[in-house]
Amino acid sequence: MKTWMRGAAGAASRQEGQTLPPEDSSKPSKEAIPRINPLANLVDGDRFQITIGAVIVANAIVLGLQTYAGLEESYGSLLATLNEVFYVVFLLELITRIISYGKRPWNFFRNGWNVFDFIIIGGALIPALRDQATVIRLLRLARVVRLMRFLPDARILVLTVTRATPAVASMAVLTLLVLFIYGIVGWSLFGEALPDQWGNIGTAMLTLFVLLTLEGFPEYLAAAREVNDYAPIFFLTYVLIAAFIIVNLLIGIVISSMERAREQEAVEARKAGQDHLAALLEHLNQARNQIDEIEGEVEIMKSEGYFRVSEHSDLAARLDQNQTPNP
Repeated sequence: MKTWMRGAAGAASRQEGQTLPPEDSSKPSKEAIPRINPLANLVDGDRFQITIGAVIVANAIVLGLQTYAGLEESYGSLLATLNEVFYVVFLLELITRIISYGKRPWNFFRNGWNVFDFIIIGGALIPALRDQATVIRLLRLARVVRLMRFLPDARILVLTVTRATPAVASMAVLTLLVLFIYGIVGWSLFGEALPDQWGNIGTAMLTLFVLLTLEGFPEYLAAAREVNDYAPIFFLTYVLIAAFIIVNLLIGIVISSMERAREQEAVEARKAGQDHLAALLEHLNQARNQIDEIEGEVEIMKSEGYFRVSEHSDLAARLDQNQTPNP
């Protein structure tokens, strides 16, 4: 009876939604990416990533050894074999990662690093590319870049560069405009006397670009002062605007982009944890439904035959008691 009551109570609470949590709380969100837990834990585990990172380093060493003519002549076949072995390891890793997404392998391409790995590793399988020695060599070299995906700080730096690119492009246009304006002014003031540094707009802009790092600033200033009395004003205003303000703005853009990159990395980490939790909740929900179904079947079995068996058992016990001879 206790089992029947528990099954009935579970079914009633599931229908009325009073005791058990709402169904929405146990289902994965739309953003959740379902994966096969054993494979996902394998490919995302620290040991697996350290192993793949070691293979990438070994691959880089082999690529470096192939640049030595003597080693290539003596051990060229061995180095080529090692390259093929490394490629097989990377290919198996890629296939395992794709399989870990189960019935939705396209979710593998929702991650930018996964797309990069697929292009680098899968590109070598294209027949047209396998005949191009230079392309194959570049693909092998690009495998070394995959090491950054296993280094959190390196991933943040790459993401920082990606996020800072639009702002840096705007800064580059502003810097080019400043160089052009000051280049025209410098050509007007010092072009005739100092043609090597200010003879035309191209040379003048190149000189100003070098001055962005303040390299040779005293020499340029001293030579310009002998030509024109306005040279100190020209150089001081340029250094103030270009070398100080623009460079510091560029540094600020990079720092801001790095902060946003760290925030995005943290959000993705939390999202991965939420996806894993959502998958666990989905499995728990399925297990709960199966238990409720089993309890319902037990309830039906009891309602059909359990009590009749009990009655027959009680009757048999009474008959045995009546047939027992009195002492």
